[in-house]
Amino acid sequence: MKARLIRHEVLPFVLSFGLLVVAALLMDAALHLANIVWIGRYLGIPGTLLILGSFGYSMRKRRLIKSGQPVQLLRWHERLAWLGSLLVLVHAGIHFNSILGWLAVLAMLVNVASGLVGKFLLDSSRKRLEAARQQMRQSGLAAAELEDQTYWDSLTFDAVKSWRSIHFPITLAFGVLGLGHIIAVFLFWGWK
Repeated sequence: MKARLIRHEVLPFVLSFGLLVVAALLMDAALHLANIVWIGRYLGIPGTLLILGSFGYSMRKRRLIKSGQPVQLLRWHERLAWLGSLLVLVHAGIHFNSILGWLAVLAMLVNVASGLVGKFLLDSSRKRLEAARQQMRQSGLAAAELEDQTYWDSLTFDAVKSWRSIHFPITLAFGVLGLGHIIAVFLFWGWK
C-alpha cells in the first residue's frame, strides 16, 4: 500500500516538478554553451504570455468566459503554466540582478508546486471515492445506502477541493510580484 502510494501519488509530483527544474537548468546551460545567454533575457516575455494564457481555465470556471470545455481547458492550463514557468526560470537563470524578480520566481515555483499538489490530490481523492462507490454498487448497496456509506469520503473529497482557496492567494502573490518586476524593468530599463 505504501509503495503504491509513493509510486502513484508522490512520484508523479516529484518527477513533474523535478523535470521543470532540470529542463530549466539544461536550457540555461545550453544558452551559456552556445554563447547566446542574451536570449534568456527575453524568454520572460513569452513565458509570461504563456502563463497568462493558462488562465483561460480559471476564467471559464468562474464563468468570465463561456467558450471551451473545462476539462480541455484544465489540460491547457497545466501545460501552458508549466511551459511558461520553464521559460521564466530560464529567463531568471542564475543571475541575481533583482530581488523583486527573484521573489517573483520563488512565488512562481511555490505556485507551480501548489498546482501540482492540487492536481494530484484531486485526482487521487476522486479516483478513491469513485472506486469505493463502484465497489459498493457491485456489492448490491442501494443508492441511499451508498450515499450514507460514502458520506465521509465525499466530505474529504470536498475538503481536498477547497485546496483552491490556498492556490488562489499563492497565484495572486505571484501575479503581484511578477507585475512589480515587469513595472520595475520598464522604469529602470536603459531606453537610450
